Amino acid sequence: MLIIENIKLALSAIGINKMRSFLTMLGMIIGISAVIAIVSLGDTMRSVIASEYENVGTNLGYTYITTPDYETTNDMMFTYDDLEKIKSDFAGEVDYVGTGSRASAKFKSGRKIKDGYAYGLAENPSVYKNLKIVYGKIFSNMDIKNERPFVIIEDKTALELFGTEDAVGKTLRANVNNSIIDLTVTGVYQNTDSALMKLLGGSNGDRATTYVPETLITSQGDVFWQIYTMHSKNVDAKVFESKLVKYISKIKNVPESYVKYYSAGDEMGTIDSMMSNLSLIVGAIAAISLVVGGIGIMNIMLVSVTERTREIGIRKALGARTEDILMQFLVESAIISAAGGAIGTALGIGVVAIGGMAVGVSVVVKPQVVVTAVAFAAIVGIFFGLYPASKAAKADPITALRYE
Repeated sequence: MLIIENIKLALSAIGINKMRSFLTMLGMIIGISAVIAIVSLGDTMRSVIASEYENVGTNLGYTYITTPDYETTNDMMFTYDDLEKIKSDFAGEVDYVGTGSRASAKFKSGRKIKDGYAYGLAENPSVYKNLKIVYGKIFSNMDIKNERPFVIIEDKTALELFGTEDAVGKTLRANVNNSIIDLTVTGVYQNTDSALMKLLGGSNGDRATTYVPETLITSQGDVFWQIYTMHSKNVDAKVFESKLVKYISKIKNVPESYVKYYSAGDEMGTIDSMMSNLSLIVGAIAAISLVVGGIGIMNIMLVSVTERTREIGIRKALGARTEDILMQFLVESAIISAAGGAIGTALGIGVVAIGGMAVGVSVVVKPQVVVTAVAFAAIVGIFFGLYPASKAAKADPITALRYE
């Protein structure tokens, strides 16, 4: 019952000085909202990045050969023969082997011209690139082997160049690597980049992103500094990496330490760790404002103790114990701080939610972050209210009663 009485006294004191109480809470409101908004923004970005890598495929690996001095000689480069050996010797373990070739291109249809890129796809193209085909189809392995002049374009590119999204069967003239190629559109895809990626302009901005058989932009005599592999989902990533590194070391006659392998999963882990640490650091910096808010609470509570010195004297004269006075002011300090924390929590979540809606991204707000923030706010209030409460509790009742 005593705690309920202290809560009533605290609410009464807060109600008497509404504006002062609100201004005291303001530091806590700003601090809590900043912490929640920043941490939630970091968690949301991590979620978006994880989603992007899931679309790419965390089993995608990149392999290249280099010396400890980061030098690459011609005999360290990969050839199509090397790729064929890997396909044969890793049958059942690898679903895709390609060069990741890309070339700048200029596409023309009639008088309409658009700059862009032609990305090469190797056999089993749908394993490597999960395109959302809305018209036509993706080209086959035979199309790739026979270097057929086929192309898959985005729906908005089709609309710009042909005036219709369904451009299947139409011919597109492309200048690729200073060679003129007449390409037949076999498929039209829809961009499935996240809203955030689209907001940032995507990987190529306003340039056309197209896909062609890899053999169209490379030739059998070409060499490649890097190869792309996608191992089967039922194969352990680390086992596959170790086996592939040893295999390439053997066929290229180089030390294993020269063979470098990294995967999309490794990249995702590195970026996720970096984003997590950055979010924690920035959140910790924002949390400093909570300390500033706590100092504000202590300042106002000292003023409150001074203003209510006579009230303290009367309560002590009527039999209130030192711990009763201490608890009264601690409860008042905690309520001010917790109320500021609750308002700040709502404000922080609201800001992040509105921002997420604006860019079309699902916002991640972890309950433990909210609980921790509000609990920390209450603890800060109690900590900084301890000195004013202690001062009030130790007041001499006779001196307090004489205070005007």
